[in-house]
Amino acid sequence: MWRPSELQRFAPGLMCLVVLLCSAIGPGAGLWGGRTRAAERPNIVLMMCDDLGWGDVGFNGGTIIKTPHLDAMAKESLRFTRFYAAAPVCSPTRGSCLTGRHPYRYGIYFANTGHMKPEELTLAELLKDLGYTTGHFGKWHLGTLTTTQRDANRGGKPGNEKHYSPPQANGFDVCFSTESKVPTYDPMWKPRGGKDNNAWDALTDRSQAEPYGTAYWNERGERVTDNLDGDDSRVIMDRAIPFIEQAVEREQPFFAVIWFHAPHLPVVADAEHRALYPAAPSVRHRNYYGCITALDEQVGRLRRELRRLGVAKDTLITFCSDNGPEGKSDAPGSAGPFRGRKRSLYEGGVRVPGLIEWPGHVAAGTSTDFPAVTSDYLPTILDILDVEMVDARPIDGISLLPVLQGSQAGRDVPIGFQSGNQIAWMSDRYKIYRSGKADWELYDLLADPAESRDLAARFPQVVEKMASQAEVWIASCRASDSGADYPPRPEPGAVGQ
Repeated sequence: MWRPSELQRFAPGLMCLVVLLCSAIGPGAGLWGGRTRAAERPNIVLMMCDDLGWGDVGFNGGTIIKTPHLDAMAKESLRFTRFYAAAPVCSPTRGSCLTGRHPYRYGIYFANTGHMKPEELTLAELLKDLGYTTGHFGKWHLGTLTTTQRDANRGGKPGNEKHYSPPQANGFDVCFSTESKVPTYDPMWKPRGGKDNNAWDALTDRSQAEPYGTAYWNERGERVTDNLDGDDSRVIMDRAIPFIEQAVEREQPFFAVIWFHAPHLPVVADAEHRALYPAAPSVRHRNYYGCITALDEQVGRLRRELRRLGVAKDTLITFCSDNGPEGKSDAPGSAGPFRGRKRSLYEGGVRVPGLIEWPGHVAAGTSTDFPAVTSDYLPTILDILDVEMVDARPIDGISLLPVLQGSQAGRDVPIGFQSGNQIAWMSDRYKIYRSGKADWELYDLLADPAESRDLAARFPQVVEKMASQAEVWIASCRASDSGADYPPRPEPGAVGQ
């Protein structure tokens, strides 16, 4: 399936025909060949934190960090006790949210590698074709945002032009986006000559600061220069809420992706939020805790605004993290009772907080042990809209709509993970794990969620069956990564003759 920009490159005449046909059929026809009634098009908000641990939130039993607004959201949501990021690091998980596919299918193997390819279909593109207005706010990390200016980790650096793939090239109408991480307070600044690049108390004297080296960019590829001071989660929400207000005013369904930077390093919080944690043992701890509470307030603000605008009952909201908490020994953040942290395919690296709120459709204050993953977002949303994927490319996620409706107890499609030299394959009950050329390990996640007892020697037949399934899936991902899922490019001049 080619994007309009790709089709235009090869066949201007065909583009004109597509525009005429869509105009004749009406809005929302496009890829789907039919129209979805407005009443069947809920607004959709996908919220995600960066490096938030499973045990960092009150609704999962956390007692240190104050998250009252997320806890209130959980009381109105379906809470997933087994919600998984598709990868143990940032970029790959983000791609899975938008494509429904494992990132090894399209070359985003790790953070700061690859980019969203033009041939991939994102939720923003698919929903835009159904009449949605689409907006991305916060961290992107699926490609660079500029080819001409030095920016963040890869932007504007010679040789990285091939990784230019901003949100607006992937279906988003409105963007307020950074390539990668920023400080969680005063996101454009860092202490001048500072020794600790991981955490600091919010600066009160700008003369003691220097540029952090990254930027927010809009959908026109322009640097944003206004309203960038203070808490970064508030700065992001200051852009997301007007986007929602404008959509409501136009009576247009909206798709908002709000990807907070907090609590990814460097963690910074103001005096008000730091003061909530007088017993914090270090600068890093008090700023980590404070920036999460500041983020929590913005979640509450969003939910209040949806109620004020009269669209809360028409809006599906999700909340999760992109992976487990930072894995270094001195890092704050709790993986709860689980083994491993960020960068690991043990549970602590990929099991994350997970909520879905949809008033009138999802039973409030309920929880499920159903294993779900970020790749499930796309098929779930398409199922809610009663539309099918436009082609037969492999989708790794499944629709969670039966789970939301309370009619499905078990997952019949296992979840696969790949990251570096780690592989994991997980069913409802069992999970196999391997690092490098080591033997497979086997864990019963229902009896031993902490993965403390390797059962591989006891149940070799289970390992053999699951390993065989995993190898088939790995081969499928490898074929996708080679381009097997994409239709061939038309010969120049062949279309429209």
